Amino acid sequence: MIPARKVYLLLTLGVVIAPVIASFTKVSNGIVAILLYDAVVLILMIIDSLRGRRYRVEVVRELPPRLSIGRDNPVKIEVKSKANAVVRIRDHYPNTFNTNQPELRIIVEKDTTNEINYFVFPTKRGEFDWGSIQIRQLGMWGLAWDSWKIPQTLKIKVYPDLVGLRSLSIRLTLQSSGAMRQFRQLGIGTEFSELRNYRTGDDLRLIDWKATARRVGISGNTSPLVRVLEPEQEQTLLILLDRGRLMTAQVQGLQRFDWGLNATLSLALAGLHRGDRVGVGVFDRQMHTWIPPERGQHQLSHLVDRLTPIQPVLLESDYVGAVTHVVQQQTRRCLVVVITDLVDATASAELLSALSRLTPRYLSFCVALRDPQVDKIAHTSTDDIIGAYTRAVALDLIAQRQVAFAKLKGRGVLVLDALANQISDELVERYLQLKARNQI
Repeated sequence: MIPARKVYLLLTLGVVIAPVIASFTKVSNGIVAILLYDAVVLILMIIDSLRGRRYRVEVVRELPPRLSIGRDNPVKIEVKSKANAVVRIRDHYPNTFNTNQPELRIIVEKDTTNEINYFVFPTKRGEFDWGSIQIRQLGMWGLAWDSWKIPQTLKIKVYPDLVGLRSLSIRLTLQSSGAMRQFRQLGIGTEFSELRNYRTGDDLRLIDWKATARRVGISGNTSPLVRVLEPEQEQTLLILLDRGRLMTAQVQGLQRFDWGLNATLSLALAGLHRGDRVGVGVFDRQMHTWIPPERGQHQLSHLVDRLTPIQPVLLESDYVGAVTHVVQQQTRRCLVVVITDLVDATASAELLSALSRLTPRYLSFCVALRDPQVDKIAHTSTDDIIGAYTRAVALDLIAQRQVAFAKLKGRGVLVLDALANQISDELVERYLQLKARNQI
């Protein structure tokens, strides 16, 4: 039982009301009158609290089966009441989660069921304990809050950005039914698909003169036949995800490794959707996890289950060892994407050397996750001396990164330097462009 605000107001008014009570009663002492008045108020408060327990609301919580890191995950609370009630609810979600509503407040009408939705924002992956539900219900007289707890402890798992993967899957499906069909009509690709009649605007180099001659000899139809080509399928995509020291830094509320993991799964989904064999390696000082390339949607589920528990560590990454492992495991040409971060040409000399070993036998692709805060500092002018020095450092970091990327490009390595919170979309787009241009 918790006193409501109305009780404190009534007790404060007692100082004014007590002398009036004393003047109409036989009580001559004002202090005694105040005590009697306060006692009546407190007794009414207790009665209000006890009466309210008979009309306690029923509360049910509904959680998503899987929570996504870095996303607003909806939580639904259903409140059913036998009488008109004012209810406050505090859900004991994990302490590491952020939320838009720490406390829920709702007015429920008699014999109705109301629904409240709020969002939690996990910043770490893993398994967490979700605690009980704390409820306060205001009595009918508005004098006391009846407080009780619904014990409901359960385990909840936080995964990588599954919400983003679902959105990407829908987008890839729409593109496949539209853009990919257009690619086939235009003859973009290397694999033969079918023959069809020549249409205005078709590339004359795609006319199959032998098939056209046979057709003329058999049926007398003189319309040329055109070869329809489509992008090559069943290629191999290998993704190397760095989990070393550089990936432990916080970028916009998440570790850089989490942004890289989201990008890894997005790229894997795009590759599997295009029919490629996709494999993933997570490395630090050694190859921590190696998932051989496979095709099919079951591979994506396998990747999510294997990669979700992995956390970054404060160890220097061995890029040469990771690339050597790839060369030993994959003998045929494939696209090798390394997701990491660059500091400058000197600090990233081992990365430059390792990626250079992949060319020209493999198509190597270096993806670096840039911190938006560094860009913001570098492009914000200031008159403050400390701010000016900070900006100078940020500009120097950006310049050094550009030098490192220029060296990579000079050695035939594809590069992508994107903001951490935009890396997934940009990486998928670059991959789709490579597929469409048959560069793999």
